[in-house]
Amino acid sequence: MEPRIGQKKQNVMRTLRLIEEAAIAGAKLVVLPELANTGYMFESREEALGLAERIADGATVRAWTDAARSLGIHIAGGIAEFGGDGRLYNAALLAGPQGVIGTYRKLHLWNDEHRIFDRGNLGLPVFETGIGKLAMAICYDGWFPEVYRLLAAQDADIICVPTNWVPMPGQPAHSAAMAHILTMAAAHSNGVSIVCANRIGTERTQPFIGQSLIVGARGWPLAGPASTDGECILYARIDREQSRQARRFNVFNEVLSDRRGDVYDPMLGTGWSLPSAESSPIAHSDSTETSR
Repeated sequence: MEPRIGQKKQNVMRTLRLIEEAAIAGAKLVVLPELANTGYMFESREEALGLAERIADGATVRAWTDAARSLGIHIAGGIAEFGGDGRLYNAALLAGPQGVIGTYRKLHLWNDEHRIFDRGNLGLPVFETGIGKLAMAICYDGWFPEVYRLLAAQDADIICVPTNWVPMPGQPAHSAAMAHILTMAAAHSNGVSIVCANRIGTERTQPFIGQSLIVGARGWPLAGPASTDGECILYARIDREQSRQARRFNVFNEVLSDRRGDVYDPMLGTGWSLPSAESSPIAHSDSTETSR
């Protein structure tokens, strides 16, 4: 879709129409772009703060949560989150039929985002839902293999990626977008499905490349790339059990269990529990934060 900077009410209404269209067509999980409710190219932190909202009572949060509840689906979408104490986050909300499930705050800020947002502080949570274990990342997070590895290590089934991909300098004319290459590699090397929803259009001179993509756990596209300049909805069927089996390449090799824990820390030094532990501390810290 093409959000319009500052036109939050109209943007949210547009998302609701697209969400309903997807749900009528059978979608159980809908992923929206990064900052889908506000637009992206803020001129100042003050402008972004004026459009941000709290997870607990924000208008966008209520709209998406009501849609998830009435349609019986799950929704992941990017918002500008006011986190209290003057803090501002480029965030993603996960809502389901039961209400708000959790929040993710972008860890890796891109370019002028450093002037606008605070760095995410909720880690990389994975959320148990009725359709599988869901996680979120946002745009530039996908350039860091640690993000996908830590989510896969926590047994995520599907990683939802609200994004605002921009052109990468030096791309050969007939090459796939770098974002696609990174996403396919991450899906293959971690055995996870990744759903990337990008925006289209040009906002305050910044072009966006569109080309949303759904990648299966074997690393191959299930749907897309979408158009570079037209709104559309991509659909793909993801079978959780088949996706988990995709992590096993042959009788000897399984991409996550083959990790050499004797050489490097399987959780990359975070201290987070493996999925076999009783609970995941990072998921608990997120649920505490989002219930305030």
